[in-house]
Amino acid sequence: MTNLLMPGPQPITLERVRLRPTLKLAGLFAISVPLAAIFLVTSGSYWPTSFFFPALCLILLVADLSMTAPPKTLQLNLLCPDRIFLGALSEISLTVVGRISYRPTVIEVAAEIEGPAAGQPPRGQGTFTGAMLKLKLPLTPARRGTIIFKRLWLRYCGPLGLCRVCGWLNTDRSIDSLQNISGLHQSALMFFRHEANIGQKDQPFFGEGSEFDCLVDYAAGMDNRFIDWKHSARHHKMLAKEFRQEKNHQIILGFDTGRLMSEPVEGLPKLDHFVRAGLLLAWVSLASGDMVGAGGFDLSFRAFLKPNRGRRFFSRIQHFTSSLQYRTEETNFTAGLADLSGRLPRRSMIVVFTEFIDTITASFLVESLGLLARKHIVVFVTMPDPLLLRLTTQKPGSLYNLAQSVIADGFYRERAIVLEQAARLGVMCVDVPPKAMGTAILNRYLTIKQRGLL
Repeated sequence: MTNLLMPGPQPITLERVRLRPTLKLAGLFAISVPLAAIFLVTSGSYWPTSFFFPALCLILLVADLSMTAPPKTLQLNLLCPDRIFLGALSEISLTVVGRISYRPTVIEVAAEIEGPAAGQPPRGQGTFTGAMLKLKLPLTPARRGTIIFKRLWLRYCGPLGLCRVCGWLNTDRSIDSLQNISGLHQSALMFFRHEANIGQKDQPFFGEGSEFDCLVDYAAGMDNRFIDWKHSARHHKMLAKEFRQEKNHQIILGFDTGRLMSEPVEGLPKLDHFVRAGLLLAWVSLASGDMVGAGGFDLSFRAFLKPNRGRRFFSRIQHFTSSLQYRTEETNFTAGLADLSGRLPRRSMIVVFTEFIDTITASFLVESLGLLARKHIVVFVTMPDPLLLRLTTQKPGSLYNLAQSVIADGFYRERAIVLEQAARLGVMCVDVPPKAMGTAILNRYLTIKQRGLL
């Protein structure tokens, strides 16, 4: 997927310009005043010449301004991508064109932005020779959302370095920061190797589901449970049932958008790791013929996307997950999961992406998951805290480190108790690091389909 440039950028000029003295000019003027005072005291009748030193500073300033490129003669062409991906380095192209040739000048450019990348505004600089200057402003968003470019700042100094020209212009352009799915398709290809064609002959893969396909002659090594005794007696030979993978299942992705989901893990919020794993599962499920839907909840149920099928529906799921906001409210698992269950009239596979800290709040989560597991197949997905893992495995070099390890191990024991309680209620638990989360969820999905649990 490539970034699309905004069509038809028009040349624009700076709206407001300010001329400011530099420290070099202030230093020269500060030196000229004592020199003028000394010459005034010692020269006697030649005291009028003492004003030569401050006047010289003003003459140099006027000369520097005359050799500086006028800001009104500069035209700017700004090219912003239509969308960028989370955690990926993107570039904003800026072209500065001058109408009149001037001496080489170093131009600095900075963008004033709002949104996910507000903490690291894009900056750049280059040498302008009077004809054209192309700049690349790097931008790496740390969260999903909409990045708004409010202003573009530009400044440069004259050849003598005595004055600085500062100007800005209002852009009011926006860029969507989406989940990075650059390696998503490659990760999903390994699960569809059985669909590959060898030459022109299709190699279907049977026997992995619960949907009856046909009767075949029984051969050594087949499962005895698949023998059809009635048809075998009728045809006087051993026949076995062959099945194909059943499709049209309903997969629901439930994302917790509460306070704990904004905690950064490996440079990204937990919610973004969950979204990437959910998109991988959605792509594989849609390619397998299943129906995929999604929902978001925290203090209340926020949004719901009705399940649908087809690979074209993946763009809808991607747009839905990009609209999930980072919220600061505590998650109400009872209300959120109950509302999600009420929107599902048929048996579904519900994948709940959430997080917990203590056993008290987790008790409501386990209870709600147990109620869901009575009617649906529930997969509970969470990730361990890397800080607790590091504290647990560190060498106790001091009493302070030993105390940290003991406390961290206590948190891990409580976490294991919660996961065990959920597993006893029939909930499938996935507690893995972010890098292995997508593969672990896909393995659960394939196991559920092979066992015919849906």
